[in-house]
Amino acid sequence: MSMAEYKGKVKHIQDTPFGYTISVIGSKWKMVIIYLLAENQPVRFNDLKRQIGTITFKTLSSQLKELEADGLVRRKEYPQVPPKVEYSLTHKAETLLPVLEQLCEWGVKNQNN
Repeated sequence: MSMAEYKGKVKHIQDTPFGYTISVIGSKWKMVIIYLLAENQPVRFNDLKRQIGTITFKTLSSQLKELEADGLVRRKEYPQVPPKVEYSLTHKAETLLPVLEQLCEWGVKNQNN
């Protein structure tokens, strides 16, 4: 169903597929995390933090937990000392990659305009 088909049928944008999508990937960091995991999975927490740079440990941790809860990120913990945890994308997240690629293409076309 397109956005036009939802017009008048729902009270809030959150109740549409678009609203759902934005709620899952619409934070400052979630698309960045998905993009980096797509390029280099699996990735350990500190490596992901290093690649992003400006994100705090607390924010990265909470964003990864939300992505995991939404079924986009898989967390694999290894029983060793020190603890080792790796993150990778689920199949559900991989279905978002063409959309992210289109956003990158839009950026290429419009960044210097």
